[in-house]
Amino acid sequence: MDVSTDRNDIDSWKEVTLIYNSALKQISTKLEILNDEFQHVHRYNPIEHIKSRIKTPESIVKKLKKHGYESTIGNMVRYVNDIAGIRVICSFTSDIYQIAEMISNQSDINVISVKDYIVNPKPSGYKSYHMLVTVPVYLSDRIEQTKVEIQIRTVAMDFWASLEHKIHYKFEGNAPDSIRDQLVECSRIVSDLDARMLSLNKEIQQLGEG
Repeated sequence: MDVSTDRNDIDSWKEVTLIYNSALKQISTKLEILNDEFQHVHRYNPIEHIKSRIKTPESIVKKLKKHGYESTIGNMVRYVNDIAGIRVICSFTSDIYQIAEMISNQSDINVISVKDYIVNPKPSGYKSYHMLVTVPVYLSDRIEQTKVEIQIRTVAMDFWASLEHKIHYKFEGNAPDSIRDQLVECSRIVSDLDARMLSLNKEIQQLGEG
């Protein structure tokens, strides 16, 4: 890692990870409470599971270099939006937008930006709903508004993204055309599966109400 390793920077990095981990805990707790409430009111859990992670220093430095920024703690916090990431996995595409709305309605969460890769998939076939938010982290002497990237996707989308991620690293971003074509085709199959599962779930609910 090419970040300066003097005593102040080491302490700063420790503080940065403390703050981002605290932000992840807050978002995770909020989502768990919302999921519990949804179960209580609607007898249904929109969230299957939640994954969270802090980006490694090496990965952050690589991203800064890619965009021409010096590798400092300040630049990490200022320019890297996905140091803290949380992934929310749900059953159906309709859950994605419900969860996004519930997050947006939290009074202490500020939504900075949204990227809907479900409506507008990436050329690779990648689909997911991304939100960049800030959440306040209350320290003993101050409040830090901390950025967290939230990705919301179905189980099927997550399965596809996991395979795409492995292929990207295996071929260092230069996978053969045949593999890329198959990935795009698999993305179409995933979309069809999600649509059919959603339709089937609606039919089941309607029969249950009848």
